[in-house]
Amino acid sequence: MNQPARSQARSAARLAAVQALYQQHMEGTALARLLDEFHQHRLGRTIDEDAFDAAEYAEAEVPFFDDVVRGVDARREEIDALVASKLAAGWNLARLDKAMLQVLRAGTYELLARNDVPAAVAINEYVEVAKAFFDDGQAKFVNGILDAVAKAAR
Repeated sequence: MNQPARSQARSAARLAAVQALYQQHMEGTALARLLDEFHQHRLGRTIDEDAFDAAEYAEAEVPFFDDVVRGVDARREEIDALVASKLAAGWNLARLDKAMLQVLRAGTYELLARNDVPAAVAINEYVEVAKAFFDDGQAKFVNGILDAVAKAAR
């Protein structure tokens, strides 16, 4: 896979991982079922086959998606403690938007466990994921928290 295609596939995997983690958080979906659902029905699939202009999910790097989702699931306590330690006084994880929490969890996992990804790349990628859900102010929040996490983790 050439570098731009790999980069796009990883970007798609990150976005899908945040979506999967959000679903797991909101619905309590078991990890194996969650991964299977995303493999079978979401990653690289058509969103609405009956629509005139059917949109498609971008082709995602499935092993990378799996690693992020499994990694966050396995290391949730460690990740949450690290993220919580970087929040401003008076803030805790419960106050964060549920989608924002998943963006921070996935980004923190990548900073902790994926030394093959430069910290600046991981941070920028999750800022871009945040922009899919939030305004620029929230994206800057993600940048600040993940930058602080990167300094502690690396």
